[in-house]
Amino acid sequence: MATYKYHILVCGGTGCQASDSAGIIENLKKELEARNLQNDVQVITSGCFGFCEKGPIVKIMPDNTFYVRVTPEDAAIIIEEHIVKGRKVERLLYTDPETQQHISDSKHMGFYQKQLRIALNNCGFIDPENIDEAISRDAYLALGKVLLEMTPQSAIDEIKKSGLRGRGGGGFPTGLKWELASKSPGDEKYVVCNADEGDPGAFMDRSILEGDPHSIIEAMTICGYCIGAHVGLVYIRAEYPLAIHRLKIALDQAREYGLLGDDILGSGFSFDIELRYGAGAFVCGEETALIHSMEGHRGEPTFKPPFPAVSGYLEKPTNVNNVETFACIPIIINKGAEWFASIGSEKSKGTKVFALAGKINNVGLIEVPMGTTLREVIYEIGGGIKGGKEFKAVQTGGPSGGCLTQKHLDTPIDYDNLIAAGSMMGSGGMIVMDEDDCMVSIAKFYLEFTVEESCGKCTPCRVGNKRLHEILDKITKGEGTMEDLDNLKNLSKVIKDTALCGLGQTSPNPVLSTIDNFWDEYVEHVVDKKCRAGVCRSMMRYVIDPEKCVGCTLCARNCPVNAITGERKEAHVIDQSICIKCGACKDKCKFNAIEIK
Repeated sequence: MATYKYHILVCGGTGCQASDSAGIIENLKKELEARNLQNDVQVITSGCFGFCEKGPIVKIMPDNTFYVRVTPEDAAIIIEEHIVKGRKVERLLYTDPETQQHISDSKHMGFYQKQLRIALNNCGFIDPENIDEAISRDAYLALGKVLLEMTPQSAIDEIKKSGLRGRGGGGFPTGLKWELASKSPGDEKYVVCNADEGDPGAFMDRSILEGDPHSIIEAMTICGYCIGAHVGLVYIRAEYPLAIHRLKIALDQAREYGLLGDDILGSGFSFDIELRYGAGAFVCGEETALIHSMEGHRGEPTFKPPFPAVSGYLEKPTNVNNVETFACIPIIINKGAEWFASIGSEKSKGTKVFALAGKINNVGLIEVPMGTTLREVIYEIGGGIKGGKEFKAVQTGGPSGGCLTQKHLDTPIDYDNLIAAGSMMGSGGMIVMDEDDCMVSIAKFYLEFTVEESCGKCTPCRVGNKRLHEILDKITKGEGTMEDLDNLKNLSKVIKDTALCGLGQTSPNPVLSTIDNFWDEYVEHVVDKKCRAGVCRSMMRYVIDPEKCVGCTLCARNCPVNAITGERKEAHVIDQSICIKCGACKDKCKFNAIEIK
């Protein structure tokens, strides 16, 4: 194996690829070849580093220099300055927003300092298309230990002792789930990996599969051994082409190395994995709907019991876990249940991966110990609110979650605390909102998503959520009444109590949480016909201040519906009955004479 003086890791996740990280890699290799350095320096396409706000990212080892917002044109200076002359390229280093000093080592960046990477352990450190690099970081070590040194029950007991709970949103104890499947009688059993990540703004599972697919293959094989299954199925969205590509490569490599297939590691245990593609239905994140989709039926949920552990895929005992849950399994086996259980809170052990997005300075993928507060995530890891604006709310749990406010900032993040606060963990989406967001419109946005994604099987979800959306639409148009607010609350509670599956039962959460925490905004929309954030266009009024207007006519000339009248050098007036609230007049006014009221 070749020995290199430097390793240049370039983020090859979907986000950085969209910003031409492939061009960076190509140019780096050309520059090295031009200087005959290709045998001294290796360029590696890695998985996601997590710091998406600063991508594309290039990291140089062994000195751990972290370059941000790199372009293909920067390749020449990186090779010339850093590799040839041994000098860091300062303009590409991360600048601390408080001290304005350059930081070259990611270990000293606020974004990473409070993180603990378990599920993301290998993402950004290995070439996901090279099994040897994965093995160098202990891939398949846990599989060997389980197959050669442990019984299925002792391995299950280790997972139970770790306290690992399902990271897909339900939070059911993983070890107990495996034990139920292992004890269910059946001539055939199945292991299913749920990679149908559908929450708006969520990209945790996709990034794990893109950056470390071998961890999922290893964990599924361990699960197969524990429950007595010989076939694994990965249900993944067809719209995740990069994750699918790398997973296929990893599966082929694992088979070539004897880590999948017949008689794995000479243990006598056989197991293999197939891919099943989803068409992007959010409801298929629910395990019974997912199973029906894999069987070729409509992706609709069914009543439980029977649970999939008893009767799942093809009516056989089936264990379903999501990607992040599986990603935790190998490190639990390698480091021990006690080590994992020592991290996190009393009832929520280990870490949780979040996709941090919205009005936040440091958008990206983070992994923190359970019990970390929202304040630490938003202000220390996330770097605070963009533009120095006021924090207003954070939506956790996606469309199934709720909006948490200032009073919740010191809430430790775990399953029970988030539910008590009116939200939920969900799969890990975390969208931050500021003072410019209208909470009624936010609730309406999530209801639009839920209505679109409902499978339509049960009336509470199919019809009830449609009625909720209609009421919210009426309110945002300035046509709502106080009776509508009562109907919102009552209908939401009925849907939660009567819907068939988790999608319907949790769909009113954004409505109920925003009503609880932002009741005054709802009342303003209904009584005052006012949207304080200026988001609900039907309630907006563009008004010209006669003291500031100089009669330049620029606004009138740019109004697409001729709603503005007035003589040159005299104050103009906007006819509210004609105005379409497009904002063209405000954008063109050079004297700040137009206000939104």
